[in-house]
Amino acid sequence: MCGSLNATLKSKVTRRLLSLCLVLLGFPSNLTLADSLQLDKLHLPPGFQIELLTDAVPNARQMALGRYADGQGVLYVGSMAAGNVYAVELKQDRAAAVHVIASGLAKPVGVAYRNGQLYVSAISRILRLVGIDDRLTSPPKPIVVTDRFPDEAHHGWKFIAFGPDGWLYVPVGAPCNICNPDERFANIQRMKPDGSAIEVVARGVRNSVGFDWSPVDSSLWFTDNGRDMLGDDIPSDELNHVLKPGQHFGYPYCHQGDTPDPEFGTKRKCEEFVTPVVKLGAHVASLGMRFYRGTQFPDVYHNNVFIAEHGSWNRSKKVGYQIVRVAFDNQGRVVRHEPFISGWLQKDATGKELVWGRPADVLVMPDGSMLISDDFAGAIYRVKYAL
Repeated sequence: MCGSLNATLKSKVTRRLLSLCLVLLGFPSNLTLADSLQLDKLHLPPGFQIELLTDAVPNARQMALGRYADGQGVLYVGSMAAGNVYAVELKQDRAAAVHVIASGLAKPVGVAYRNGQLYVSAISRILRLVGIDDRLTSPPKPIVVTDRFPDEAHHGWKFIAFGPDGWLYVPVGAPCNICNPDERFANIQRMKPDGSAIEVVARGVRNSVGFDWSPVDSSLWFTDNGRDMLGDDIPSDELNHVLKPGQHFGYPYCHQGDTPDPEFGTKRKCEEFVTPVVKLGAHVASLGMRFYRGTQFPDVYHNNVFIAEHGSWNRSKKVGYQIVRVAFDNQGRVVRHEPFISGWLQKDATGKELVWGRPADVLVMPDGSMLISDDFAGAIYRVKYAL
C-alpha cells in the first residue's frame, strides 16, 4: 500500500509514513513520492511524451470519463485495496482537485459513466451515483442497482463498461486459481442499466479485468488472466474476441488455446473452445484495454488495442509492468504485438529488480491523448504525440 499514499497530504505523520514506505520500496530516503515517479526512465516510441496528471489517486485502477467539454470535466477512478472511488476534477486538462466520492466499498475497481450517472462495481453489488458531476464535494449516497453477483472476493473485483448496445457488461471471475465453478462464475455477463435481464455473453473466462468494443464492427474484445502455478512460461494471458454470445474460451479445461489443464484437461478438448487472438505472455497480468479511436497519434495507431500489463507476482524473473500495443491489418489479422511504453520495471546496479509503477488501465481522451492509471504509485499519467 506504500505506493498508494497521497503525496498532497500535508501532515507530518503522513510525510514520515511516506518516507518510510519509499525506503522500504528501495528508494533513497530523501525522495518524495513525486520524485519516485521516474518518468525519464520510461521508453516510448519517437514523438511520444508522457507526463504526470496527478499522483493523488491511491490505488488507481479503472478510469471513466464523466461530463467533459473543452478541457473541463471529471475523470472517475476506481480502486481496489483503498476501497474508494475518486473524481479528478479537470480544468484546462489539468488536475485541479481530487475528491473521494465514495469510500468503504468492497474492491470498487470498476467505474462506468452513462447519462450523468456513475456506476461502480463492489464485488456482489453494482452501485449508482446519480448527478455526480455536480456533487463532487457533497456526493450522493450510492444506490444499489443490483446485489445479485457472487460475494466471493477471489477474482471478485470487476472492470465494468457500457457497450454500444447500452447494456452494462460485468465480468465474474473464477473464485480460485483453478477449479470448475458453477455457472455463476468464470464468465462475462451483461445487464440493462436498471440491473434487470442479466445474461451471459462469454463463458470459460478465468478473470477478465479489461474489455472494449471494436470501432470497426462493435464486437467485444477482452483480456483474460491465465492460471498460476504451472511454471514461469505457461499459460499465457490472452486477448480474446467474442464473435457470438455465449462462446466458451476454455477455462478451466484448456489454457491459451492449446494447453490442457493438468487437472481438468482430460474432461474436454482444446479444439472445443475459442482460441485467443493473441497470446500476451505468461503472468504479465493483462488488465485494462482500449481501442485507440483518437486522431492525435499517427495513423498507424488508429484502431490499435492498447493493454495495461500490471506485471507478474509469481515468476522467478518479473515480466509485464508496461503498456503493449496490438495492431491489425485491413482484414483484422494481428500484424504487431509489441511494447508501447516500458520502464516501470528497473534494475539497480546489482541487478536487483525494482518496480516503481504498475499500469492498471488505459483511457483515450477526446483530444486523442491517452491516460494510464498506476495503482502502485497512485498516479494517472497522460501520453501525447507531439512530433
